[in-house]
Amino acid sequence: MIIKKMNTVEKIVVDAGEKTWIQVLLSSDETPNFAMRRFTIEPGGFMPYHTNTVEHEQLILRGEAEIICKGEIFRVKKDDVTLIPAGEPHSYRCIGDEPFEFLCLVPNLVDTIEMVED
Repeated sequence: MIIKKMNTVEKIVVDAGEKTWIQVLLSSDETPNFAMRRFTIEPGGFMPYHTNTVEHEQLILRGEAEIICKGEIFRVKKDDVTLIPAGEPHSYRCIGDEPFEFLCLVPNLVDTIEMVED
């Protein structure tokens, strides 16, 4: 069994984004099937349009954002759950005055990330 305090896990700047951090709460070295990550995007921050070779299962913890998937804009907020299929182009932009935070579960597979034009 593994127990951690979320706020004690190191926050790492996401270089591809703006005002964006990741915490690897449960890594692929610790879990057999899925890794668990927490992302924080500060007001005015974003993650650019990109693809991943693995699916993303997400639970929004706090704040609001616009997620663009395949050119369509979706507004998400606390308590929403999203699935972004593998290979689907997407981006995130924090909207509002509070940080946008979400848990992101991904399969323990090689994840190739590619930036794409939006």
